[in-house]
Amino acid sequence: MPVYKAPLRDMKFLLNEVFDYPKHYATLASGENATPDIVDAILAECARFSEEQLSPLYQPGDEEGCTLKDGEVTTPKGYKEAYDQYVMGGWQGLSAPEEYGGQGLPASMGLLKQEMMGTANWSFSMYPGLSMGAMNTIYLHGSDDQKATYLLPMTEGRWAGTMCLTEPQCGTDLGQVKTKAEPQADGTYKVTGTKIFISSGDHDLTENIIHIVLARLPGAPKGTRGISLFIVPKFVPTAEGGAGERNAVVCGSLEKKMGIKASATCVMNFDGATGYLIGPENEGLECMFTFMNTARIGTAIQGVGPAELSYQWALDYAKERRSMRALSGKKDPEHVADSLIHHADVRRMLLTQKAIAEGGRAMLYDAARLADHMVEGYAAGDDEKAAKYDDKLGFLTPILKGFLTELGNEAANLGMQVFGGHGYIREHGMEQIARDTRIATLYEGTTGIQALDLLGRKVLLTTKGGAVREFTARIANFARKHLTDSRVRPFAVELLKLTAQWNLLTVRIMLAARKDRDVVSSASYDFLMYSGYVSMAYMWARQAVAAVDRLDNGGDDSEAFYATKLATAEFYYERLLPRSQAHASSMLSPSKNLMQIGAEDMAFTG
Repeated sequence: MPVYKAPLRDMKFLLNEVFDYPKHYATLASGENATPDIVDAILAECARFSEEQLSPLYQPGDEEGCTLKDGEVTTPKGYKEAYDQYVMGGWQGLSAPEEYGGQGLPASMGLLKQEMMGTANWSFSMYPGLSMGAMNTIYLHGSDDQKATYLLPMTEGRWAGTMCLTEPQCGTDLGQVKTKAEPQADGTYKVTGTKIFISSGDHDLTENIIHIVLARLPGAPKGTRGISLFIVPKFVPTAEGGAGERNAVVCGSLEKKMGIKASATCVMNFDGATGYLIGPENEGLECMFTFMNTARIGTAIQGVGPAELSYQWALDYAKERRSMRALSGKKDPEHVADSLIHHADVRRMLLTQKAIAEGGRAMLYDAARLADHMVEGYAAGDDEKAAKYDDKLGFLTPILKGFLTELGNEAANLGMQVFGGHGYIREHGMEQIARDTRIATLYEGTTGIQALDLLGRKVLLTTKGGAVREFTARIANFARKHLTDSRVRPFAVELLKLTAQWNLLTVRIMLAARKDRDVVSSASYDFLMYSGYVSMAYMWARQAVAAVDRLDNGGDDSEAFYATKLATAEFYYERLLPRSQAHASSMLSPSKNLMQIGAEDMAFTG
């Protein structure tokens, strides 16, 4: 069975030599204990846990899946034991506030943990991952009593959490939510309705599960302005802080899914369940979407993780599997055929995976620094700082989530292609990676929704192009500093051209949209993908600059490591970045070619 190896060399290169995380952590109140030695120790231990505990459960968990009996979900064999080890290791509270039992480390440390655990076993990592959103919501919007009741057991990992938004009649359009919350004389509410696609909605890993539920109060305004937020526990907490009576919330069924089968995706039925209002009435959506940017960064990991995992397994296979002779002559004359890795087209696929995984990781780590400042602003009650970094992160998150998950799918499918027919066979694990990865472009908002959020809301409506101007100014300032070194000048020159083009494209779409509103929707996907390719080009240029510096002055790794970084950057710029120009051309295409066919004429059958 294939195994996962944590890419610690690449992670440390980014943390220490590209983004200077030690200096970054020194600017944070939460970074006091995130010294280089501590960070290295945490990374090493997380790598060990991911490789030894989670990776071996990846394929067996998919084979077994979850089971539902009498409203109770059982996870696959080994999951409960692995989760107990997770709790013993204190992993759930790594970045949680110390006042509620956490270790108080920067939020980015949680992302590093999530990347390794998620790459090793995405289905497992979803159980504790969903709890983080619930914990953050209670931390920012809950009353003192609610924080005292729920945060300690959730930080310890004894209790888990979910986020219950979607209903059968609505997914992204939450204005259609029908779940009702009836006020009771004792100040509680009776919550009634059905939620679907609820990840970790029920399981056997924890003593209690705390559902964060969107519902409507009687007489609430229609649409999104009339939605409130409620805490609905599986077991009503006792006065002593334990899990008490069973609440009227039950898993009605498990979704039969294409992938992530070891993650319980539930239909949850609330039948007059006891709930507690969290945050102001009719402002539930605003509360629910607190930390949504960090949640979407978490989902973006499911683009980077599968690219890394599929690349690792495909690379090993390409070195061992032999087929035909290389066109440039025999490479393994002592064997009947040459290894796949000597064929240029196989190299194309492997290097595409490598460029996606390592370029995507750099994009995540760059954004994680913004998340650290945003979270620290919220924790300190500094609304101005929190809003500043939330806005910066808000521009990047649809790019990270939409672009990286699309490329993660591509990388996973390339891994199958390297294996040929064996990639389609379950025992090799490649088809599982492809199945598990497919959901990433759908949940937390489909790629189309991310694209509309980026172009329609973040760029055109909210900032009138200012978000693009600010980010491209950052890229251009970097590029100008590196025009004199012949080894990185081609990257810098290309970046300067792209920053000018990105702004021009934004203006042209803005002007076209004044006459044709459909232009925003018709251009949005290509605008997002273009933005992603340029953003990744910036990250590869930063890695190339760091690699050149280490080749000249020495670094923490070998010369071969840095030379390979430089070569991969060159591959990205020459082989993958040209895709951006196809997206640039397509986004300027008029909406007419999409909208001119009548709905009744889209197909002629019979």
